[in-house]
Amino acid sequence: MNFIETRGNDGHRPVKVSFSEAILNPISSFGGIYSPESLPALGGEFLTSHLNSDYKSLARAVLSAFEIDIEPAVIDEALALYDAFDDATQPVPVVKVYDDLYVSELWHGPTRAFKDMALQPFGIVLSSLAQKRNEHYLILAATSGDTGPAALETFKNRANVQVACMYPDGGTSDVQRLQMVTEDADNVKVIGIKGDFDDAQSALKRLLGSDIFKAKLMEKKINLSAANSVNFGRIIFQIIYHIHSYLELVRQQAISMGDKVYLNVPSGNFGNALGGYYAMKMGLPVEKILIASNKNNILTQVIKTGSYDLRNKSVIPTTSPAMDILKSSNIERVLFDLFGAERTKELMQQLDENQHYQLNDNELMQLQSIFTADFCEDDEGKSYIKSAFSKGYLMDPHTATCFKTYDTCRDKKLTTIVYSTAEWTKFSPVIANALTGELDTHDIDALESIAREAGIEIPAIIKDLFNKPVTQNTVIDKQNIETEILNFI
Repeated sequence: MNFIETRGNDGHRPVKVSFSEAILNPISSFGGIYSPESLPALGGEFLTSHLNSDYKSLARAVLSAFEIDIEPAVIDEALALYDAFDDATQPVPVVKVYDDLYVSELWHGPTRAFKDMALQPFGIVLSSLAQKRNEHYLILAATSGDTGPAALETFKNRANVQVACMYPDGGTSDVQRLQMVTEDADNVKVIGIKGDFDDAQSALKRLLGSDIFKAKLMEKKINLSAANSVNFGRIIFQIIYHIHSYLELVRQQAISMGDKVYLNVPSGNFGNALGGYYAMKMGLPVEKILIASNKNNILTQVIKTGSYDLRNKSVIPTTSPAMDILKSSNIERVLFDLFGAERTKELMQQLDENQHYQLNDNELMQLQSIFTADFCEDDEGKSYIKSAFSKGYLMDPHTATCFKTYDTCRDKKLTTIVYSTAEWTKFSPVIANALTGELDTHDIDALESIAREAGIEIPAIIKDLFNKPVTQNTVIDKQNIETEILNFI
């Protein structure tokens, strides 16, 4: 399968590239990104044939349908990392909370967040490609809290790669920060920046598109790639769990094969939602995709009104910080798929130059035929956390935003799959406040409080973080990011 450019071709790059080229060099002409030239059709026959498949078998089948140019042995090695999740036979449990609401728990990997689902195998694939080509790569990662730990975990000590991970200082939970700043592998660098996630992501995209920066790297014989979801190597693995979650509902007899469902996604950078969109286009029976935002409700605005408006806006810190994002990279791939490269280039240029674009009525109608959206205030999220806990389910504040869209965005009584993106341990002060009313607790105190309240143990992988030495203590102004990275390599 070939991959093509979301903003068209500049006459200097290949018109089409392979999967391996798209993940090694994820930024395309005019600052765009790569998307599949076409999508494989995985209809009812495919779903029925994989009703009893385990997760890895399903993943192999989906990857095979994309005809990616990665050797089967490398794919097997990459998918084997799911065996180290909490339950090797079920890396993604799907748990019933209400009669028509099931939670797909994507956080049972080593960093306790959904980014492990894609980044664990992606690290093997990219490192193997680099070794096969006898090339060395600098992997950039910008994180609002979960991509960073997952990228560091998958790439640490791997051959032929170095990782520079940028996070907003003060913009993550204590646990997320500790997961990053206690990493001690020689090939990783963690950089706190005085700014927000959009600053980090803008720096990442600028460096990926900078010929000057690339030339400086090439002087050291180092190539450049990225671990963020601008890289389709992330997205392809995120398609799989949407298909798995649907099949799991059939296995649990919650639905019958062919029944439509709602996919309900807490979204910041839109990669998780994009995986659901592609699964829907490939044949998964989906009525609509519900997009849950927090007070940084730019996605709700664009889906409801067609207006993507960043003018006079800045990121608002919330209790669901991984969604404290205004520039959502993967909206671009949806625009490209619906409206083509020329229109996508026009819209993205308007956003870059004017901080705003407006879809026309027909474009908005197409977008709304697939997506619907709402946003959840912090206090509402805490109420949903407390309500779910009273029914025996403990969830994090990002998952809680989906309970708002479950209430407000469905126009049919169809079964809903909520995608839980992080374990409760990642955001314990918010959850402790929701359950007991306690305020201003440190993460370790909140973790212990919740564990007592719920009668459960704090996972050792989280508890041990508080005793590990901090090895990464760099915090800089955002204008110094390039210099800091060059010093690292």
